[in-house]
Amino acid sequence: MQALFIGQAYIDVTMIADAMPSGDDKSVARDYAVSFGGNAVTACFACAKLGFTPDLLASLADDWLGRMFLDMAAKYQIPVHGRKVRRSSLSFILPREGKRAILRARDDDYLHPFPRLNLGECRALHLDGHQADAAIHYAKVCREKGVLTSLDGGGLRSNTHDLLGFVDIAIVAERLGEQMNLDERGMLDYLKARGCKIGGITQGERGMIWYDESGEVKRLSSLPVPSPLVIDTSGAGDVFHGAYLASWLGAPDAPWSRHFEFARAASAFKIQHLGNEAGLPAQADVANMRALYDKA
Repeated sequence: MQALFIGQAYIDVTMIADAMPSGDDKSVARDYAVSFGGNAVTACFACAKLGFTPDLLASLADDWLGRMFLDMAAKYQIPVHGRKVRRSSLSFILPREGKRAILRARDDDYLHPFPRLNLGECRALHLDGHQADAAIHYAKVCREKGVLTSLDGGGLRSNTHDLLGFVDIAIVAERLGEQMNLDERGMLDYLKARGCKIGGITQGERGMIWYDESGEVKRLSSLPVPSPLVIDTSGAGDVFHGAYLASWLGAPDAPWSRHFEFARAASAFKIQHLGNEAGLPAQADVANMRALYDKA
């Protein structure tokens, strides 16, 4: 096991439409994609596409969507440790003008305790706060073993404060600060106080503000992808997480600025493609994004 990702699995249906019908109206989408979804799940697939073999602990139902999900994971040679639920979770995503509306149906009523895995030679753990019991258990185990722990803090959850005490790399969304009534500096100070060695706040097209190994606060701008090329921003943050972990797995002694610059280019690739699977970059795609936009 090179890395372990823990989250909630979805099947995403992403549609490009000019309008959302209501009442008895009907409309035809211009394009669509069906893919895997979920924060840590998509990050896991991104890490796999970039050349690593992460394990995934995720919700899994014995239904046709669950079997579809397993087929998707098998394509990327991702070992899935399923935690049983009655029904698969589903997302409908409507990207438009750089934003995306999402309607989700989620089953997180887990029928069994989380599986106890042998971490073996695991080098990194990535969490998104789902499966709160499993997240805190493996965060503690990995902290004891000296395994790098990473958190995608997309929003405030019941275990967020406790979980951050066992997290090395915490990259959170602006939404978390809003929920906690903290401005960006207040949020960075909070992450430092919780013991996170690296902390940051993703800000969409404005990039990211973060502090490095020395505690110095920095800004990382997003790459200037032309607006007409931006198709689907959904999943861009998840790809960012998976990409910085892939970069770290490949060069653990490199500074985090290098890992985040790599991840920024991976996200620039994602937003130019419809759906999560089409938006997964390979190493060559990341290099191409950097060649196109890094000096723009």
